[in-house]
Amino acid sequence: MSQETDANVEGVDFALVAYREEGVWRLEELEPEKAADLDELAVELRRYPGDGGALGLVSVDEDFFLLLRVTGAETRLLLSDVTAATDWPIAASVVEHLDLPLPDDEEDQEPAGDLGIVSDLGLHAMDMGALIDDYELYPDEMLGDIAGKLGFGRLYDEVVGANAS
Repeated sequence: MSQETDANVEGVDFALVAYREEGVWRLEELEPEKAADLDELAVELRRYPGDGGALGLVSVDEDFFLLLRVTGAETRLLLSDVTAATDWPIAASVVEHLDLPLPDDEEDQEPAGDLGIVSDLGLHAMDMGALIDDYELYPDEMLGDIAGKLGFGRLYDEVVGANAS
């Protein structure tokens, strides 16, 4: 592994894949190594048979989160805090993939990417933006809110709660 990948792996709080199979949500943990590289994460998510693709949920260093949704060849991304790209290679690769400039130290925390990443599943872009704007929440709490609104909150709580103990 490269130094960048090692840094990402060490920072991953948890990585999950959520997908619906025959209308029923499934949630599985991913190895942190699978979430440390954006391309590798997309390849990993394509292995899951979701009705509407697979959704990767990655919390990093209790600081920011990444949502990555793959549906066939399409990849959609949402980074909760663009300023994380100055410190974390995985966030920098999201910014690069989105063809955005790297933020400078003066920029404010704001999301980057597709706020409507799961709007077809029930969480619309405006609601996602409002959720991410709550700077009092940790990434695991934001992801828990997203999971709850999408219908797999109980599964999320079971898996992430197990990680916390």
